[in-house]
Amino acid sequence: MGHIGVTKQKIVSSGRIKLPGQDAASAAETIKDALEMAASGCFAIILECLPDRLGQIITQSIEIPTISIGSGVDCDGQALVTQDMLGLYKEMAPRFLKVYADVAQTIVAALTDFRQEVESGAFPTVKHSYAIEDEETGQVADPVAGTVTQKHEKEVLIYG
Repeated sequence: MGHIGVTKQKIVSSGRIKLPGQDAASAAETIKDALEMAASGCFAIILECLPDRLGQIITQSIEIPTISIGSGVDCDGQALVTQDMLGLYKEMAPRFLKVYADVAQTIVAALTDFRQEVESGAFPTVKHSYAIEDEETGQVADPVAGTVTQKHEKEVLIYG
């Protein structure tokens, strides 16, 4: 899948949002890029933060689907980044973004509760663990009997 326009990688590397396609030269270059991506085998192209008219021109000029992220209603599909539409990144609020829910505070509260419960020992409980019958454990205990064990501090890991 191709991607034309603004990307978070470009924003991070440059520290700012530079909107493409705002003048004839940039618009022509953007259309050329889309045509080359379509010709080189892309199955679809994301158009991000392009002027709506440019989104329309590109969509009408190529045979593969275009997906708009702030590039107008004439593209074949519309998308928003989940984290953006849920209000997780307040510092990133482009014009095209509509926040459907503001869950940042809920997530921070949940992660804080999780950490506190792990550190205090309130989580996990037996209810959150799997069991093995004592008879089965006895069959594997002998090979590890007498090995030195070390107590480690609890770690709180959160995967996203």
